[in-house]
Amino acid sequence: MAIRFGHLRLLCVLMLALLCEVVSAEGPWPQWRGPNRDDISTETGLVQELPEGGPPRLWLFENCGSGYSGPAIVGNKLYILGARDKTDLLLCLDATTGEELWATPLGPMFENDWGDGPRATPTVDGELIFAMASNGNLVCAKTADGSVVWNKAMQDLGGKVPVWGYSESPLVLGEKLFCTPGEQQGAIAALDKQTGELLWQTEDLADVAHYSSIMPMQHDGKTILTQLLFKELVGVDPADGTVLWTVPFPGNVAVIPTPIVSQDMVFATAGYGAGCLAVKLSGQDAEVVYENKNMSNHHGGVILLDGHVYGHSDGKGWVCQNLESGEITWREREAFGKGAIGYADGRFYCLEEDTGQLALINASNKGWEEHGRFTLEPQTTIRKSKGKIWTHPVIADGKLYLRDQDLLHCFDVKAK
Repeated sequence: MAIRFGHLRLLCVLMLALLCEVVSAEGPWPQWRGPNRDDISTETGLVQELPEGGPPRLWLFENCGSGYSGPAIVGNKLYILGARDKTDLLLCLDATTGEELWATPLGPMFENDWGDGPRATPTVDGELIFAMASNGNLVCAKTADGSVVWNKAMQDLGGKVPVWGYSESPLVLGEKLFCTPGEQQGAIAALDKQTGELLWQTEDLADVAHYSSIMPMQHDGKTILTQLLFKELVGVDPADGTVLWTVPFPGNVAVIPTPIVSQDMVFATAGYGAGCLAVKLSGQDAEVVYENKNMSNHHGGVILLDGHVYGHSDGKGWVCQNLESGEITWREREAFGKGAIGYADGRFYCLEEDTGQLALINASNKGWEEHGRFTLEPQTTIRKSKGKIWTHPVIADGKLYLRDQDLLHCFDVKAK
């Protein structure tokens, strides 16, 4: 019995370690796209119908500065990036009141015709927070006061700033931090999260960095890092940087959405005519299941729910696509314009980039079924003419967070 109990205890420890390596228990929204990097909130007890005029606003923070960074939320603190006075900043707010607690400089402000400032979401890991500035300066700071522990420039790893700036949200697994400097020295790198020391770099993977973030997955009992580079979808061993597989991807102009994973499948999509592809993993091989234009997501992100992929597809409108077959289940072109998507409690939160309207729709593969909408007010006065409302909606702790440049809105979406 002692041997059996020992085996059972070891199995439980291994399973818990494996779960913790991929799923963060830090808080409701500790990083880009939430705990599992899939834009799915597991919260319940939220409104199922939006009231006329929208949900009540709890607070409005008006000094985020320029940028498209989304919030990371742990405990009663909210972390976000923005640019003020020509400097990129890591900001910490009180998530209850919206009061600014501290601000840490990250480097000179990135400037661009589509909008200045940082694009990435910070990553919270215990007492540390990691933030990527648009100029490629990766900073590790303390969550308590924002004091800098270390920083590493992507250029020191051979990287080159992309046209629209570094936009990756860094990934932390265990004691390693993963990032995508791109270029010939190695497209993907692992750093010691405590010191910033380079642990490995994929020298045989030299594609340029674009705007996607690394997505971890479990396959055959091991963790794999999946990343969508400009011209290839790749799988990398996080232990030593071994490239496990690569699949060509028809990237064009800008490759932005983070890949999504499901058991042994990886799905990737991008705009500018790239379309989408799905690969199936078998051992060390990745086989293309399909490649088509049914989903061509620019930068609003896609969500996998119950075997279907949801999001906006250029030229097709809002689309529900079967993950296994790649075929369109339904699409809606007239009801709502292009934008970003989030999920919580049986509903999709769709945010229209041109108008700032948010629509609440039923998360169903049966069709577009709307449950109210409202328009974000006020909207920023500092947005550049080519810029739009591109920050993804975040739902955490019963609150809906919507950002428009310097303005960060916090709404109460708990059911009464």
